[in-house]
Amino acid sequence: MEERELSSGKVENTLFLGLELGMTQKEFYEACWEMNSHGILTNGPSELSVEYRTEMPSGNRSFMRFFPKWEEQKIYLMPVEFTYESWAPWNEELDADHLLADVVELFEDWYGEGFIEVSDRDETKKAWVKVDGNRRIRIFKKHLSVVRAEIVDLPLHKKLQSNKPS
Repeated sequence: MEERELSSGKVENTLFLGLELGMTQKEFYEACWEMNSHGILTNGPSELSVEYRTEMPSGNRSFMRFFPKWEEQKIYLMPVEFTYESWAPWNEELDADHLLADVVELFEDWYGEGFIEVSDRDETKKAWVKVDGNRRIRIFKKHLSVVRAEIVDLPLHKKLQSNKPS
């Protein structure tokens, strides 16, 4: 799937909320500042996170927290973490399995259908993946209450990985 999409020449940089892969740090901070001034975004609970509250397809409210990774002061990777606002260990209908299904459905609304489930050889790690040209999206359970999505500029990511010392 990656080879097919990368060879298509299609460039898809859309993230969410008007943010894009390739956006400069300055553009990112200005966009977030503007959305913050309108009450759309707030500071997340950790030092480097932006928080957006969204309603999931199930009707449950969730926290969506994100902060990009940069290469040459441009966004190349956007990690995003989702947690239901009302999650509690005894609230089984709001566990990571339900949240994962909700995030996949939300992302299909945002990025179109075509996410496929993939797993490692022993099927202990599973993810939902979609590749559109240069953009790869992976969604997986991080732990009991958190689902993580990673949206990456795949050619740049592969280049950075190949330049890492072994």
